[in-house]
Amino acid sequence: MLAATAASADPLRIATFNTELSRAGPGLLLRDLAKGSDPKISAVMRLLANVSADVIVLQGIDYDLDGTTLGAFADVLGESGPVYPHRFALPPNAGRPTGLDMDGDGQTGGARDGQGYGRFFGAGAMAILSRHPVIDTGVQDHTAFLWRDLPDALLPRTKNGPFPSDAVQQVQRLASHGAWVVPIAIPDQPPVTLLTFYATPPVFDGPEDRNGKRNHDEILFWDHYLAGTFGPPPNKRVVLLGDANLDPTKGEGLKVAIQTLLDHPALQDPLADQPTVTFDSLGDMRVDYLLPSTDWRVVASGVARDPAASRHGVVWADLDR
Repeated sequence: MLAATAASADPLRIATFNTELSRAGPGLLLRDLAKGSDPKISAVMRLLANVSADVIVLQGIDYDLDGTTLGAFADVLGESGPVYPHRFALPPNAGRPTGLDMDGDGQTGGARDGQGYGRFFGAGAMAILSRHPVIDTGVQDHTAFLWRDLPDALLPRTKNGPFPSDAVQQVQRLASHGAWVVPIAIPDQPPVTLLTFYATPPVFDGPEDRNGKRNHDEILFWDHYLAGTFGPPPNKRVVLLGDANLDPTKGEGLKVAIQTLLDHPALQDPLADQPTVTFDSLGDMRVDYLLPSTDWRVVASGVARDPAASRHGVVWADLDR
């Protein structure tokens, strides 16, 4: 799968991968990286070494304020795989305390009562590893964007009114993990701009369909972004990528959201209909996406899989000017 013949001397390999390495508490992933004996971590490292992307967006990496865990992850990977001197992460919504009953179960302080699901702040967050530097002055972090501020937001309601409460909807952020615009400086070329996110699964809720509607709106945020709703978007050398947690045809969720991005006139889909994950109950599904803007020439693309590493595969594409 990775042996596709390149048609360009210097294509840029971009990838996204849900590692599923999040642990049950803060610091535990760092501990396991330091031990060096976890077979799942070892399988993740082998898979990433095989793909050897120039820039990779990761999900399922526990966040800490000092970047210690991400740094340790990159250092372990660099021992036998690609070296990534540039490591990027921002504070996520996963596990961010609110003090409110965010899921309507009558209690506060649970994993579902943060701005995004998380047993602790930073659980299973997003990160970027890159051979090339991030242009910090161009980064846009939309993680704090409020759900109610999205045009035509599908805010959940019941016969009693806003679900779970109006107070929650006044402070509820849209992104369950994060929503980033990250430009990367490429030598002798214009920058590449990553649009990346990690949406909530459209399940684990009730008849109000809170998670299904949030998943829909997390995905459609990018349709609004590309339309210029939040200011002039980048119009060249863009890659929209991440874990949307939504298959175009299979499983639960509001399919129109992901189909809108797949049909977007500014984007192309080099991996149409290729599954990216295998779930025990549903089998093969497509939930991870890498959609370059149409000005890119896609030299090669694929999904690299290893069940010992993650249920998800590494979705990658080689892009040329």
